Amino acid sequence: MSTRDAVSDLIRGNIDAIILCTLSSGDSYGYEILKEIATASGGEYEMKEPSLYTSLKRLENQGYVESYWGDESQGARRKYYRVTPSGGDELTEATKRWVRVRNIIDRLLKQEGDRR
Repeated sequence: MSTRDAVSDLIRGNIDAIILCTLSSGDSYGYEILKEIATASGGEYEMKEPSLYTSLKRLENQGYVESYWGDESQGARRKYYRVTPSGGDELTEATKRWVRVRNIIDRLLKQEGDRR
C-alpha cells in the first residue's frame, strides 16, 4: 500500500469528526467544505465529493448536523449545513477519542531513538 493510500485510510476513519470540526466555525455548503478541508490539510488531502455527501447524510441522520437551503440571489440555490448541539458534543468526544488513539499509537510506534 502506498503512503498516500495509508494516510487516506487513516483520515477516512475520522471524516465525520473532520466535517464537524470544519462546520464548527460556521455554516457552510458542500463545495466550500471541500475547499476548507483541502486548505486545512495544506493540500495533502482532498476529500472526494461522494465521501462528503455520504458523511453529511449520515451526520444529519444522527442529528449531528442539520441542513437548510440558502437564499442565493445569483446562481443555483445551495444547501447549507450547520452543527447541532449534539454534533458539538460528538465533536468533543471524537476529538478525545482521536487524542487517546494517537497517544497509544505514539507509544506503540516509538521513535527510532527510543527503541532499545
